[in-house]
Amino acid sequence: MSLTVLAVNPGSTSTKAALFRDGEIAEEINFPHDAADLEACGGLFDQKKLRLKALAPLLKEGIKLDAVIGRGGLMKPLGGGVYRVNRAMLEDLESCRYGTHASNLGGVLAAELARRFGRTADCPALIADPVVVDEMIPEAHVSGIDGIPRRSIFHALNQKSTAREAAKQLGLDYENANFIVAHMGGGISVGAHRTGRVIDVNNALDGDGPFSPERSGTVPAGQLLDLVESGRPIAEIRRLLTGAGGAASLYGSKDIQALLDDCTRGVERARIIYGAMILQISQEIARHGATLEGRVDAVVLTGGMAQSSTITDDIERKISYLAPVIVIPGEREMHSLADNAYAALKGTREIREYTR
Repeated sequence: MSLTVLAVNPGSTSTKAALFRDGEIAEEINFPHDAADLEACGGLFDQKKLRLKALAPLLKEGIKLDAVIGRGGLMKPLGGGVYRVNRAMLEDLESCRYGTHASNLGGVLAAELARRFGRTADCPALIADPVVVDEMIPEAHVSGIDGIPRRSIFHALNQKSTAREAAKQLGLDYENANFIVAHMGGGISVGAHRTGRVIDVNNALDGDGPFSPERSGTVPAGQLLDLVESGRPIAEIRRLLTGAGGAASLYGSKDIQALLDDCTRGVERARIIYGAMILQISQEIARHGATLEGRVDAVVLTGGMAQSSTITDDIERKISYLAPVIVIPGEREMHSLADNAYAALKGTREIREYTR
């Protein structure tokens, strides 16, 4: 039977969506929102009507959907997989009790669209592998200060999807293989995947791990405190950690291609900053060789930065001793969401229930 799935990904300044028929994209949109229009809505969930209007071109008269899957938002920590959007999840997303982010709209929009356009009255509204997936082993949660545990917040959707694709390429089952996956985009997360679970990963949201185009990565704690004690506003320091750090702070631009171009032109400062980024990513990958006790089937490089062969080649030179390197560029968000929805519809992936 032909199956039609809608994948929805609300971002902070855009609404992306794709209509899939039998696993292939039939139509897709990337609707940019004017900042003034979003601000005029008021709160985050007052944007619902605006976001639904943006999706109208995909929702032609008479369309019937077998499932709607949205990007997962900030919820309680939970295991990876496909989750039904139920009342408990909607309450947590709408209250923003675990944090406010545009992705919180993903489950809300999925529920509304499944209700309006579902082929049946029980058309499933789903999310999959949200950023709060937490499968870390207890030892990985321990930091050096009691009461400050390490948190699992990372690019779970793309990491899980690319690890499954890598397993497929190698003729393995994801649930029986070990991978180190490095998602390299505006933020960078590197996870150790052991038999289908991400047992350790850096907190990419709060700036932990390697520095990225816009995030600071791990910085010397004492010097960070010196910055606080100097009187710099806390809000400004937070921006340095998660939005204006990394290459943006070190080189004045988040544009990694511009950094690469300057390296080619022989700009010494660019060469050092680029080299430091490659070193830190490679070091983060290498440390998970210990996490997985040397049993690594492949290292997977993914995310927007993986589209640069210069970057992937330079990382591969440093870490290829660990395992074969597989490059799967881009974020693949729509395909990742749709793959999860189809697996759920076909019964090859369990639909889990979210509880508070």
